[in-house]
Amino acid sequence: MGEPLTGAQILCQALLEEGVDLLFGYPGGAIMPFYHALPEYPGLRHVLVRHEQAAAHAADGYARASGRTGVCVATSGPGATNLVTGIATAHMDSTPLVAITGQVPRAMIGRDAFQETDIIGITQPITKHSRLVEDVAELADAVHEVFAVAREGRPGPVLLDVPKDVQNQKLEYAAGERV
Repeated sequence: MGEPLTGAQILCQALLEEGVDLLFGYPGGAIMPFYHALPEYPGLRHVLVRHEQAAAHAADGYARASGRTGVCVATSGPGATNLVTGIATAHMDSTPLVAITGQVPRAMIGRDAFQETDIIGITQPITKHSRLVEDVAELADAVHEVFAVAREGRPGPVLLDVPKDVQNQKLEYAAGERV
């Protein structure tokens, strides 16, 4: 086994394992653990946009121009909903895109918490697959799953919703390991 990593670090490591080197996003409270971990992974270059909608469109454009899967990142609530138009564009044009959103802590889901939005429900009609990560032990596999779904068959967008407490949970993890 490897050293204990936070969910945010595991998320970064899994993105590298998927060959991601460029992502577009805008930070906010529910995704901050990921943003705090990001500088530890110089192989992940982040483009800070001025609005989450720009992150989704930039990831879509990157995927079209490069032939790779585009990645965009946003926080919960309005940050996540601002990705919707870009996700819908990727869906209509069959562009492989992975949208990663922060979410309120698991104990607060369904309790009308600050900036809590059912982004899974909102994006279900415009994604090939959406997944809420409920435990850090499933995070790496969830990342690999959504990338596979985005690329296989008719390409398209997927959404990975990661609660803030899952990003802060620790787990022993070794690069390339399937948990």
